[in-house]
Amino acid sequence: QVQLVESGGGLVQAGGSLRLSCAASGTIFRVNAMGWYRQAPGKQRELVAEITSGGSTNYADSVKGRFTISRGNAKNTVLLRMNSLKPDDTAVYYCRATIQRDYWGQGTQVTVSS
Repeated sequence: QVQLVESGGGLVQAGGSLRLSCAASGTIFRVNAMGWYRQAPGKQRELVAEITSGGSTNYADSVKGRFTISRGNAKNTVLLRMNSLKPDDTAVYYCRATIQRDYWGQGTQVTVSS
């Protein structure tokens, strides 16, 4: 069984920064990719950023230049550094790990006030 634990959400003013972290634990042979998705009220869940085991990254156009995804120092962890936050970034942010299948975290709320 694999568990994902997210942390780092919160309330921030527009223009501010937050860092999200996600740690995968359990029976893990190999993590193929880890990423962050978000879901705002009334909207579909969307990709924010992902990073593969080879280090390749992919970002949503709306966050390019503002968000940075990276691997954490601990094994099977991923970080999302979010700068220049906008009210439109307000959402529940979910961590996803692709191992034998996709695993999801419970989500962490990010609220950006104007």
